[in-house]
Amino acid sequence: MARRLHSEDGGQSLSAQLATKGDEVRAKYGPNIGWKEVLRILEDRSCVLYPCEVRFDADLLLAGEFAHSVPKGPKPEEGFTIFVHPCFATQLSALPYLVLYQLALVTCGSAVSPDDAETFGCHVLDLPQDQYFQVLCELAEQLGGDEMI
Repeated sequence: MARRLHSEDGGQSLSAQLATKGDEVRAKYGPNIGWKEVLRILEDRSCVLYPCEVRFDADLLLAGEFAHSVPKGPKPEEGFTIFVHPCFATQLSALPYLVLYQLALVTCGSAVSPDDAETFGCHVLDLPQDQYFQVLCELAEQLGGDEMI
């Protein structure tokens, strides 16, 4: 995501742009995207526009929330921290689902919908969107809440 994606770019919907970017990320780092690949993706400014770090800390998460991205300062260029619930720190296979969902939010900000975030994640992981959504729901259920973003 070398540049911030916008819904007005070339008439292409934000969701379509995220799908295209997800396919590009998968082509570069796939075909199998695991935790090691996600860490490499986070370092690649052609994939992730702003610096991101992952922190396993639930202090800023709502009940039932598995992850949340927080800007490090007033400018996006200062980077983001993606807070992930600590219960997932040992579930390496779950982390790509959680972090990729947040990366769409980091890159597109408040313009991104949950559907857009799922579109990006499922394209990176090469999964049908309903399957990606189902995994997110199962991971959120581990926390016992209804929220999952």
